[in-house]
Amino acid sequence: MAAPQGTPILILPEKTARYIGRDAQHMNILAAKVIAEAIRTTLGPRGMDKMLVDSMGDVTITNDGATILKEIDVEHPAAKMMVEISKTQDNEVGDGTTTTVVLAGKLLEKAEDLLDQDIHTTTITAGFRQAAQKAVEVLNQIAVPISKEDREKLKQIAITSLSGKGIEEQEKIADMCVDAILQVAEEKEGKIKALVDNVKVEKRIGGSAFDTQVVRGIVLDKEVVHPGMPKKVRGAKIALLNCALEIEQTETKAKINIESPEQIRAFLEEEQRLLQEMVEDIKKVGANVVVCQKGIDDVAQHFLAKAGILAVRRVKESDMEKLSRATGGKIVTSIKELTPADLGEAELVEERKISGEKMTFIEGCKNPKSVTILVRGGAEHVVDEAERAIHDALCVLSVALEEGKIVGGGGAPELEVAKAVRNLAESVGGKEALAINAFAEAMEVIPQTLAENAGLDPIDILTQLRAEHEKPGSQFVGIDAVSGKVTDTFKAGIIEPLKVKVQAITSASEAAEMILRIDDVIAAGKLEKEEKEKEKEKEKSPPSEF
Repeated sequence: MAAPQGTPILILPEKTARYIGRDAQHMNILAAKVIAEAIRTTLGPRGMDKMLVDSMGDVTITNDGATILKEIDVEHPAAKMMVEISKTQDNEVGDGTTTTVVLAGKLLEKAEDLLDQDIHTTTITAGFRQAAQKAVEVLNQIAVPISKEDREKLKQIAITSLSGKGIEEQEKIADMCVDAILQVAEEKEGKIKALVDNVKVEKRIGGSAFDTQVVRGIVLDKEVVHPGMPKKVRGAKIALLNCALEIEQTETKAKINIESPEQIRAFLEEEQRLLQEMVEDIKKVGANVVVCQKGIDDVAQHFLAKAGILAVRRVKESDMEKLSRATGGKIVTSIKELTPADLGEAELVEERKISGEKMTFIEGCKNPKSVTILVRGGAEHVVDEAERAIHDALCVLSVALEEGKIVGGGGAPELEVAKAVRNLAESVGGKEALAINAFAEAMEVIPQTLAENAGLDPIDILTQLRAEHEKPGSQFVGIDAVSGKVTDTFKAGIIEPLKVKVQAITSASEAAEMILRIDDVIAAGKLEKEEKEKEKEKEKSPPSEF
């Protein structure tokens, strides 16, 4: 039976929002562009910082793209995709997060112009895909090899990553990052592996960036468990225990009937004897330092102190693994199995007071495959940002060593890619050529943004750069944002790992293609309960003064 005329047929639930075709595309592109614009001013050594205040009132001051996007509460699904690509860039290479998002935003902006000219989405995405492949090809052609011996180049990579993070003593900290990553780097089957996880970054407020130091060993955020224990041990033999120095409870529920005081005494004496036996076993193998992942009983602490053994308890599993790599010791799960061969070695184990808090330094290891960078700074925000900057620098050094290829920075690779992609557009022809050309124009947003953030005239700089890139052997001509000049960035020491650029361009291109292919957005209405709660919160909150 047919429905009476004029009767609406409800397919989707009430309050469901639906955007179709061009409306959906424009809405998604706008959301992505807003995210890109929000962090664009942070790009480069002259980039500005953002102050983010969360719902709890906690303040974060940073210019790290991934951190900014992680901290802001993004609602729009297309904007969330931009946040995802910044996370991917951060997880894969640790740097270039702002570049990725700015590129994706510009690609979508250029695509929007093409959509307005009635060029189909499929044609645009096909053109972008071809251009991205060409970009990766060009980057691999212009890349320069690097090895562990190129210490000066590695230092320049670290300085390039640290610049713009508002960190003092960049040279000193870059040196530390290079020392740390070279120390933990290992060669396996002709390939270098330099895991950033093997570099522990411990932060403490107080002092200044000048007091930041690399420790050839591990710094534990723990104090010595007993006041009677030595606070300093030289020539340390370290037992790494993954078992408690306590009397274990029975697995099954047990009831003990005690009928006389002698039985209580015997019970307590037996407990004491067992703990004393544990300490004797540790002493027998020659250990003078105990690092325990679990608890240490008060009585066991007393016996360890009497034996002159320094002990630390409740150490994190990740720190135990780093200690094993640093000292050469083996983590043991049973004291009975502990042998002299399982002990780790260090020149010095000492408890020190840093900014009013006690910490245990295990340093002077022979060939540590795990080290610590102790970050210092005058305020919490300074230390937090320094930690983020050091993490980024360690990541790019790790990627450069593992990949073994580097390129000049300062927008030079993007301009070289733009030139090659334009040439590709001429050979392709047709409507796809328009999309490929749009990709080339989008690439130039990086040098343009660097120029804007450095207070330079972007049109003059881009004209100059395009002219320079037409000359042979000028693939690394870019912007030195600090001096404000167009120069060979590779010779000027502005260097980045190849993988950072490749990952940024491929991620940005894929994200732009995905967003462009969406032509229908069906958003379910929010639950009534959620809406009521939001209304209540609005009623409670005081009126805005702005």
